[in-house]
Amino acid sequence: MDRKKTKAVFFGPLQVGGGAPVCVQSMTCTDTRNVKKTVAQIRRLEAAGCELIRVAVPDQEAAQAIEAIKKKIKIPLVADIHFNYRLALAAMESGAEGIRINPGNMAREKIRAVVKAAKERGVVMRIGINSGSVEKDILAKHGGPTADALVESTLRNIALVSDLGFDAIKLSLKSSDVATTIEAYHAIAAKTDYPLHLGVTEAGTLVNAAIKSSIGIGTLLYEGIGDTIRVSVTGDPVSEVGLAFGILRALDIRRIGPDIISCPTCGRCEIDLIKLAADVEKRLTGVKSYIKIALMGCVVNGPGEAAEADIGIAGGKGFGLLFKKGQVVGKVKESEFVNVLIDEIESMIPERIKKVNKGV
Repeated sequence: MDRKKTKAVFFGPLQVGGGAPVCVQSMTCTDTRNVKKTVAQIRRLEAAGCELIRVAVPDQEAAQAIEAIKKKIKIPLVADIHFNYRLALAAMESGAEGIRINPGNMAREKIRAVVKAAKERGVVMRIGINSGSVEKDILAKHGGPTADALVESTLRNIALVSDLGFDAIKLSLKSSDVATTIEAYHAIAAKTDYPLHLGVTEAGTLVNAAIKSSIGIGTLLYEGIGDTIRVSVTGDPVSEVGLAFGILRALDIRRIGPDIISCPTCGRCEIDLIKLAADVEKRLTGVKSYIKIALMGCVVNGPGEAAEADIGIAGGKGFGLLFKKGQVVGKVKESEFVNVLIDEIESMIPERIKKVNKGV
């Protein structure tokens, strides 16, 4: 699929837009003022493959904490700011590579100060509009937070900073309604060439978030729209990263991480396939090398159905056939499935896989 060409912006060394790979980001749910807990969560997100992280900045203490956080993480950091321009200035001074604001919530002279600092420090500004932040006059005009309302609000906010000669901008137009989200991004993509951050806001717990995000984000990506994505989950943000990479893999936009194919099981299945799939997935958490793995419940159709997989197991009673590219290469006891698979996979990719069960 052809991707819409957008301007390139840089969060430190990380390029977003301008033909760069679609970037996966997340947001911490810790209190940013608690440096230890925030760093610990970001490191877990980094291990899962997160490439850009956002933190909430509710006050000056949180803004100042960014400096200590930055010293202990590897990925670029975006400070999430609302209303208070001083927090944006403090966050940038502390080393944030990006800020997320709604310029319309700040007085003109305050926006000028933020833009000046962002220019001086090479900071990217994400103009983040969602259904809860649309200006009252625009809501009244459109009868609510419609797609057209989100677009009009975004264009108004862009003008506030672009008129000051600033264009290191990334946009987001999120709604908790999937159709509204898709329509809003379609419209803004036709009107601007700024890089777009995709997401369905307030998507809910894991299953609902996966469904809404796969439809909303997936539809837009399939149409070539989007430069960064976040799957919003009520829960552990680490789960957002796996879902995001899953969407990118499913659309063949980025071949990154393990692509595990597993059958839903049926009456022929004589192994604990559910446990096998869960164990393999856990062992491969954070692996960024692309590899297709098939875990099939029976030896009748397993290898044939998964012929395109790089490696896999097709189960029998107490044993399984190990196969590569659909060809059987060995027979393995069920108790050894996971370790044999992991050893084989490790020999096929450049990464070393953490052996969680052996303390390595």
